[in-house]
Amino acid sequence: MDFFGTNLILFIVSLVIAISIHEMMHALTAFWLGDDTASDHGRITLNPLAHIDPLTTILLPIVLIMLHLPPILAAKPVPFNPDRVKFEEFGAALVGLAGPLTNLALAIVSALTLGLIQPDFGTLPRDFLLMFINLNVALFVFNMLPIPPLDGSRVLYAFAPEPVQRVMAQIEQFGIIAILLILLIIGPSFLFPIISDLNDYILRLLV
Repeated sequence: MDFFGTNLILFIVSLVIAISIHEMMHALTAFWLGDDTASDHGRITLNPLAHIDPLTTILLPIVLIMLHLPPILAAKPVPFNPDRVKFEEFGAALVGLAGPLTNLALAIVSALTLGLIQPDFGTLPRDFLLMFINLNVALFVFNMLPIPPLDGSRVLYAFAPEPVQRVMAQIEQFGIIAILLILLIIGPSFLFPIISDLNDYILRLLV
């Protein structure tokens, strides 16, 4: 797919919408579970300016796509205090799950909408929905990887023994740099095929 012109605009619009809802649901879930840290920072909002980092959310995935690499991206981290949420580590896992599960739900709703669109409705709405579905599935699969600080690591952390938790906490301090390093080391031979297969499997179910 040509990511210049119309397709690039559709990609950016889809990304802004998906990321904004993803991050808001992290903040909202934390608030529901008793921690108002994200709320105090103005993160329970659909305003993309509160969630999007121009470099890591927009520029990084575009550059990677142009280089024919998997589109890795990161929004501004949603601040929350794991010690203040209900259910302790499992509450923190729920906060982590809220984002990627929201992306999966958005992909499902968009796929159902795509199936209802009449053939004479036009190609632009179809192109947007297809882009939106693909992007949300990719965000779901990627964020569910159990690599700190990705959302899936919160689930692993809740069930991991304490020595593993300490290692994960140390890795998380490096943020997106840790993800990039891990993907560079084991991505091409191990993770990328798994990510690609999961993406394709979910897309086949939806579209």
